[in-house]
Formats: sequence, C-alpha cells, structure tokens
Amino acid sequence: MKHAKGFTLIELMIVVTVVAIIAAIALPQYKQYVVRGNRAAAEAFMMDVANREKQYLLDARSYTPNWALTDPTPSLAMPAPANVAKNYTITISTPAAAPPSYSITATAVPGSKQANDGNPTLDDLGNKGPSGKW
Repeated sequence: MKHAKGFTLIELMIVVTVVAIIAAIALPQYKQYVVRGNRAAAEAFMMDVANREKQYLLDARSYTPNWALTDPTPSLAMPAPANVAKNYTITISTPAAAPPSYSITATAVPGSKQANDGNPTLDDLGNKGPSGKW
C-alpha cells in the first residue's frame, strides 16, 4: 500500500491561520512605520527651511515667507522633496512684528496617509509642535 504524499486539510488550515494572525499584527505596524517615516521626512525638510531662513535673515535683515522656486518675490529657492510634497503642504508665516520671526507649518494633505497624524510646526526659536511628536 502506497502512502499519499502531501498535506492534510487541517495542516493547511493551521498554516493559513498562523499567516493571518501574523498579517493582522504586522500590517498596522507597517502602516504606522510609513506614517512616521513620512513625518520624519517633512520634519527634516522643515529644519532645512529653518536653516535657509537664518541665512536669509543675515542677508536681508528679515525672514521670507516664500520657500519655493516658483514664488515671484525673494524666496529661499528650495523645492520640497517629492515624498514631502505628496503628503504635506509646507507654509511659512512671517508676522510683521519686531523682531523678525517665522513659523513653518507642514499641513497634511487631506486624504493622504498623514491626514490623522497632525501638523508639525517649527518656529524661529526652535520650538517644535505639536508636543510629543518630534
């Protein structure tokens, strides 16, 4: 009598169950990792913009609200990286108060993976917000 080779249905169901459990744990963690990575890219770009603002202040004695290459007024002439631009809209506000100051905000694009992650901010004093995210 020959023995049949292969797997029984019970063995296959056990394997499918184990794979489903692993996937149920790993997929949310992976999504969270992607969100944190996108946020870190935006924060790094905001730090680059802050450094350029400081250089601009030395030359012009004020900060500029324009960072993109397409702005007609004096700008920092630095494009946002593609991975930042698809998830965040970067804005700089420069109040007319003395001494000069600025605030950089990365607003999450509605409908993107970052939509529920909040909007990181950075000001001229190095204050970062929202707290606990940086």
